[in-house]
This record gives sequence, C-alpha cells and structure tokens, in this order.
Amino acid sequence: MKFGAHVSAAGGLWNAPINAGKLGCEVLQMFSRPPQGGKPSAITGEVEAKFKAEMKANKIERAYIHTPYFINLASGTQRIVDNSIAVIREELMRGSQLGCHAVMFHPGSAKDVGEEKGIAMVIDGLNQIMSGYRGSCQLLIEISAGAGAVMGDSFEEIAAFLDGAKRGKDIGVCFDTQHAFASGYDLRTAEAVEATFKKFDKLIGLEKLVASHCNDSKVELAGHKDRHEHLGKGHIGLDGFRAIVASKKLQHLDLILETPMDDGVEADLAFLKAERD
Repeated sequence: MKFGAHVSAAGGLWNAPINAGKLGCEVLQMFSRPPQGGKPSAITGEVEAKFKAEMKANKIERAYIHTPYFINLASGTQRIVDNSIAVIREELMRGSQLGCHAVMFHPGSAKDVGEEKGIAMVIDGLNQIMSGYRGSCQLLIEISAGAGAVMGDSFEEIAAFLDGAKRGKDIGVCFDTQHAFASGYDLRTAEAVEATFKKFDKLIGLEKLVASHCNDSKVELAGHKDRHEHLGKGHIGLDGFRAIVASKKLQHLDLILETPMDDGVEADLAFLKAERD
C-alpha cells in the first residue's frame, strides 16, 4: 500500500511530482488541465521528459489524473455529454503520454434525464471513450457522494456501468472514503470496513479496485454531501483508516489524500505511514 495526495501542477505539469516529493508522497494525483474548464497546455516532448524526470527524482511511484469538475455523461444537454466524452478520452491520452497510472472521473448527474436513462447514457459514454483506445493509462470510475441524482453513488450502479460497457473489464474503480461514507457505507470500525469491502467484492470485485481517495467526512453517515475533512477530524475517525491500512485485502491499493490543502496534509500522510510501517 502506497500513500500520496492531490497536489498542484501550477506552472508546469512537472511541478506535481516536485510538490508531491516535498510532502513525502509515494504516489500523487493532479489535474492535467484547468479543473473548472479551459484549454489544456500541450504535452510536448520536453514537458513529458521533465515530468518523468521529476517523478524519478522525487521517488514518486505512480501518478493519477483527476478529470475536470464539469464532466457529466448523463447530462440533458448533448453538448456537455459530447464534451465530457472528448475530455475524458483526451485525458487518457495525455496520461498515457506522461506515463500516468490512471485517470479517474465522476460519471455526473441524471437530474435532467432520470436514473434509468442516466445509467444507459453513462454506459454509452464509456463505450465511446474506450472505443479504439490502446493507451497505457487506465480509466477509473470514482464512487460519488450521493447528492441529488448523482450517478455512481452505489456499488450496484457502478457494477451496472462496468457490466454494461463493452470494455468494462478494462475499466477500474476509485473508492473515495468520504463519498462512500456519505452514500451510506459505514467505515468507522474494523467490522464496518470489513463488511463494506465484502459487499464491494461481491457486487463489483476487489480486483477492480485500483485506488482510494482517503478522506474523513464533515458529514455524518449517509449525509449525501461531498465534504472532505482531515483524518480523525471527521465522522469516520482514525479507527476506520487504521482498519483500511491494516486490511490484508486492500494492500494493492494506492491511498490518495484529498483532505483540505493546508498544513494538515503532512500530518495525514504521517499517520498513514505510521500505521503501515
């Protein structure tokens, strides 16, 4: 099990591994383009070389890309759907060029179309994204926090996406502890962690689980809001994270902090390393 955090790539993508190295990360997550929208900077041969060199220099084993916030494969506006598909595919290609391990995304919200049509639209979007894709960077669906008509807030729904997509076997999952907790999956004790991942294994399969965002929750169990907190300062608590790090079934995971980007991130990393080591 390796630990890292979401870090800034401002000023050049190669700054992400530099910033991750300063924190003591072993893996990292970054945006490769503006998260609110806008044109991405080109990944030239020079950018690619500098990024890979800094990954090596800062001893970062794997890099992950998070897609921008506007992604919605279940939107009632076709332009948004088409743009989401194009951007995710582009991020997979950019990730492959940089040698990144995976790209993770939120499927979006079906508030305009309803849940049944929303599931069909997400599956169709996955088919278009993966059609003809031969890159090395894997696509990961991230579990959502379950606010409103958000897609992917249950294991059953994620299983439906993977089972329905033509290349579902090539797509993995990113488990976000805060999102899962806000969607009703308890993680507060060793017994709760065991039960939650047993259910995940039954419905999706632990072999599909590639990474986990490691965040405590500002909202209570089944609070259905996306609100991250530093480890031990939220409603999940340190016992839950101790159980995740100790679980023999989860040792293949990379745990990536998305806790508030302040001085507390280093303490979160130190806690995880102490529990592992």
